[in-house]
Amino acid sequence: MDDRVTQLDPGELERYARHIVLPEIGGPGQQKLKRARVLVIGAGGLGAPLIAYLAAAGVGTLGIVDDDKVSLSNLQRQVIHDTDSVGKPKTESAATAVGRLNPNVHVIVHDHRITGANAAELAGGYDVVADGSDNFDTRYAVADACEAACKPLVTAAVGRFDGTLTVLRPFEANAEGKLNPGYRDLFPEPPPAGMVPSCVEAGVLGALTGVMGTLQAMEVIKIITGIGEPLVGRLLMYDALGARFDTVRYKRAET
Repeated sequence: MDDRVTQLDPGELERYARHIVLPEIGGPGQQKLKRARVLVIGAGGLGAPLIAYLAAAGVGTLGIVDDDKVSLSNLQRQVIHDTDSVGKPKTESAATAVGRLNPNVHVIVHDHRITGANAAELAGGYDVVADGSDNFDTRYAVADACEAACKPLVTAAVGRFDGTLTVLRPFEANAEGKLNPGYRDLFPEPPPAGMVPSCVEAGVLGALTGVMGTLQAMEVIKIITGIGEPLVGRLLMYDALGARFDTVRYKRAET
């Protein structure tokens, strides 16, 4: 993208003023956000706060993948949708919400399911991918595509009252010169069918998805701006009922 296109106009300077005064981000970091292209998988419980905070932060291009429509039961946690959105495609509702929040953000709608057949092409068009899907088939497909395309992946999942989050960059080496772990190093194979109930079956606390989706947005922003230490090789676990965060390290499997 032409640097002239990513210059911040007076309105953007005011909008992002609280970012720009942070020495770690400043004007150059905000321009990186404006240049960035982020693909969000799912406009549901995790995707809703993730999309909102990335839009508010000034990410220049947001791709949103979802083939579902907004239902009334979604509104307990999917906070970018509202009652008037019920029955509409989630991608359409999410794009409308982004436009209200920050008209500087360009939204690309992918109104279809992501699969192993199309994941590579989708991931290849973006700088960072954030997965907020709710099933293992999608998570594996996205993780494999991002690894092949050398795209950083921020992936999260939630249960009834708990959540997990990690960052995957398996195409890069760590400080020891060894490749970082991938999704299959963390989860070598999916659990047996029926072992992990869906949120429809087990329920999920709405605010929990807000916590985890916001943490995803934080990791994406760190990756784009180059600040802090992303959760590479570390799995963040959140226990909402105990108000406790724990982090465990994991490595690439020996071959």
